[in-house]
Amino acid sequence: MPTIPWMPGAAADEATADSGQAVVMASKLQVSSLLHVPRFFLLSLVVWKQVRSAPGVIGASLRAEPLKKTFWTLSAWSDQEALDTFSRSDPHKGIVGRLRKVMARSVFVFYPADRTSLPAGWDDAVKRLSDKEAGR
Repeated sequence: MPTIPWMPGAAADEATADSGQAVVMASKLQVSSLLHVPRFFLLSLVVWKQVRSAPGVIGASLRAEPLKKTFWTLSAWSDQEALDTFSRSDPHKGIVGRLRKVMARSVFVFYPADRTSLPAGWDDAVKRLSDKEAGR
């Protein structure tokens, strides 16, 4: 399945006007069985709709490898508070709670990025996630 390319979010215009720092969040999410992939994928689209209009989101991208039971997210936020507010808001919060029992593994990384360097790159995000999984 192709990657959903970087899409500007609610704070994209603000980000291009500001040369400060953004918070980038990348995740690698693996479900425990191929049986859970369709449900995970459908619910991830609900969250995708939410994230695109969330206050403070500069942009986001998704990647799915359904046959590997793996889903990836990459997003940039105006600040940690905006990211935290989103993660505690429904439907994201409720969906995470419902899917927790079908997850095999989840890895998250958070790192600063100059707003002028956005969109965040998948190669860098995947390397950071791999390093964290390997304990580096």
